[in-house]
Amino acid sequence: MAVWPRGLREDIPLGLEADQIEALFTRSDGAYLFARWGRPIAPVVFGVEEETLAILKGAVEAVAALAGHPVAETDPELGANLMVFFLRDWDELLGVPNLDRLIDGLAPLVTRLTEAEANQYRVFRFDADGAIRACFAFVRMDDELAQVPAETLALVTVVQAMVLWSDRAFTDRSALAQLPDGTTVLRPEIGDVIRAAYDPTMPVAASDKAHALRLGARIRPEI
Repeated sequence: MAVWPRGLREDIPLGLEADQIEALFTRSDGAYLFARWGRPIAPVVFGVEEETLAILKGAVEAVAALAGHPVAETDPELGANLMVFFLRDWDELLGVPNLDRLIDGLAPLVTRLTEAEANQYRVFRFDADGAIRACFAFVRMDDELAQVPAETLALVTVVQAMVLWSDRAFTDRSALAQLPDGTTVLRPEIGDVIRAAYDPTMPVAASDKAHALRLGARIRPEI
């Protein structure tokens, strides 16, 4: 799965200003909070057919390759550390064995998601240094998402799990873009942010807005 065709970058606006990068990691309460994975990503997917499973794992590999971050078959501590659940109704989560041990307050969470008619939700766990240790991504296939191509849904799900974005990072504008031929790709400027975030000289976690300036300094759009 290609994250974006290099030869078509000129068809999509490039580059983000420092304040736009800062906004990607500034939460609704005004706090700046960033984290990236500190260990290889070991994905597992529930609730999909074999064909869709391959598509999602391909998206993991593509976005991880963009970041220069490793993907593994298993995590030595957790077995799988990126768990993606596709479901039709939030109540289905209550029947997943031992999920309540992994997700604190699972029952109240299901109630909130149901009342909000949400179709996506993510829960992150972190290592002692603040790096992402695990991510649980839940996707409820409502009428809207049922119309989304599997490749598009897989790509956006992985991108949203790749770093700890703000809860409103993509409220007004998707992380993806559509090329003139109809192909859906990761917006190049978002790809640049991910790649800069995984620069070995950058911290795995940050709560200072100066971090956004450091990200911006590492983004060099190709001409």
